Parts: sequence; C-alpha cells; structure tokens
Amino acid sequence: MTLVIMAAGMGSRYGGLKQLDPLGPGGEFLLDYSIYDAVKAGFNKVVFVIKKENLELFRETVGERIEKAVKVEYAFQDIADIPENGNIPEGRVKPWGTAHAVYCCRNYVNEPFAVINSDDFYGAEAFKCLADYLGKNGDNATVHRYCMAAYMLKNTLTENGSVSRGVCLDKDMNLTSITEHTKIERLSDGRLINTEDDGSLKELNDNLHVSMNCWGFTPEFFGTLEKGLVRFFDENKGEKLNKAEYYLLTAVQDEIDAGTATVKLLETDAKWFGVTYKEDRPKVVEAIRKLIAEGVYPEKLWA
Repeated sequence: MTLVIMAAGMGSRYGGLKQLDPLGPGGEFLLDYSIYDAVKAGFNKVVFVIKKENLELFRETVGERIEKAVKVEYAFQDIADIPENGNIPEGRVKPWGTAHAVYCCRNYVNEPFAVINSDDFYGAEAFKCLADYLGKNGDNATVHRYCMAAYMLKNTLTENGSVSRGVCLDKDMNLTSITEHTKIERLSDGRLINTEDDGSLKELNDNLHVSMNCWGFTPEFFGTLEKGLVRFFDENKGEKLNKAEYYLLTAVQDEIDAGTATVKLLETDAKWFGVTYKEDRPKVVEAIRKLIAEGVYPEKLWA
C-alpha cells in the first residue's frame, strides 16, 4: 500500500511552507509522524506530491531520513499536467486543486493507496483503519470500495480562528454526501457555528463526522479523476476557469452519485491538530511532547 502526501500548497494563512516547519524534538515535521504511523500500519511506499522547484528541499529535509524506513518517490503537481481538452488561462499559476494533486501521481501508484494532507496530524488509529479496510476490500466489476477516516467535528478545531471542514452525511456509515463549511468556529458561549455565505450563523453538532482529507482509494480512482478533469475544463471557461479548482470531495461525490463507488466512514475519536495559523504552533509542539512522554512516539522518530 502507498501513502500519498499532498505537499504542494503554500500555507497562506500560516505564512510560509509550513509542511517543513520542525515541530518535534528531533526536528521532525508533522508529516514525519504521519509517515511513521502509516509504516507501522503496513504502508510500504510514500509518494510526495510537491512543486518541482521544492524537490531538492524535500529530499534534503525529508526524503533522506524517511527513505531509510520506506520507499520514497516524488510526483510534481504541474499546472500543465492536464487532459488534452484542458486550457491554461493567461496568468494562471495556481494548480488545479486537491483532485488534480492526486491525479498528478497516477504514474507512481498501482496499488491501494491513502491520501492525506502534509500539514495535519491524524493519529495512528486513522492509518490502521485505512490499512485494514484497504487490505480486505478490493474492487469488483462495478463498484469501487473506498474509505475515509471520519473525525468528530469537536476534535478538529483550533483556538486561533475559523476552520474549513467537509461535513459528512451517511447511511449505515457509508458516505452519501459532503458539504464544505468554510468558516467554523467555537463562540464564547460554547456554541459551534458556521458563518454562511450570507452572513447568517448555522449551529453545528459537536459530534458531526467531518472529512480531514484522510482517504483510502484503489487505483481505479485515477480513471475517475481523468474523467472529472475533462468535465472540469468543459464546464469552466474564461475568467471562471482562472479561479476554479477541482477538489477531491467533488470527485468522490461524483462517484457516489453515479453509483460507481461506496465510501466507508471509519470513525475515529482521535484529536486532530495542525498549524492552520502560526499561533497554533506552540500547542502542536506541546501535544507532540505529551505523546512522546506517553510512549506513543520515540523522542527521535527515525533514530
């Protein structure tokens, strides 16, 4: 099984390449802990999806130490890596979104694979759940069997601002839809709310399942991404295309709606943490040190 790590994005709210901010006592990044947990769960290859200009930086800071424990490859999220019907608008420099990031690693993955963000901490349980499901549930002729680690909303918040989360609906823990909520935060009175586009407030339940971009797929998903990108370029033209992005949750929803895939929600009560904002950093460092003290991780991860 392969772990695909989306690491091409710059953290605009964080103020830099937050994927490579040392947070562990041995200089580890958040993605080090994800890789460590994934390898323990049975993943034997890592594919980083990065910008080509960051290749040497990733090799020097991550690859050289990780490759001692697991096979490492690099795929580039290139704005020009698109289907033949695609057209790149003048002035467009931003890649085409998370679904495009995964599409760009299609030549490196021929086996069941997980997809995660590089700047989120997911916890060991998530990778064990993904590995167990992918190892037991292959494809059949008509329906692809995917999965997603489902976190409780209350466990995915930051004290330093709002967050974007994909709120999930399901039937018998099979995903039916995801709705992106882009400004979720805890109010001083304890309520959990999302600010809607019209400025109104929508109260949310703490225990809602949300997506943190922690997915399990089979290689057939690349065919879905190819078709989805063709449709994406057909539907977006001119100035609209200059701003549009093709998201993983859109590709997944398309398969669910078409009946070509099921997505099993694998519930985890793990607490997410990440560096959405610079102010999150001390809390993340503290959380890692606590896990080390509890024996979850060694002090020097790759010693």
